[in-house]
Amino acid sequence: MKISTQLNCTIILALHCYLPGLAGAGEPASYNWQMTQLFQPTPADLKREAKGRIMIYDGLTDKTVERALDEQFDRVETMMFTSVVVTDDSGEPTRDTDTGEIITEEDGCD
Repeated sequence: MKISTQLNCTIILALHCYLPGLAGAGEPASYNWQMTQLFQPTPADLKREAKGRIMIYDGLTDKTVERALDEQFDRVETMMFTSVVVTDDSGEPTRDTDTGEIITEEDGCD
């Protein structure tokens, strides 16, 4: 079972690195699914996490990540956050002044 979990995580991470934006915040269905997984996991989700499943959340805001770390602290070891969107004090995404692109935290996948 451990090899299967590691393989699943490797595949998900590879997809994130090579297909950027696959599950980004700009896709409402994906965003809603991630929010449900993060804040309202089913008993089956929790069971899979207890067996070693790691969930990779992509494109969430820094404020959402902070909330998750506070509210879901007992599940932190089963979470990975990539392309976290940096927000300003009002919660709006911060944009690069030169390019106008939304700023995300560096996750090492280039």
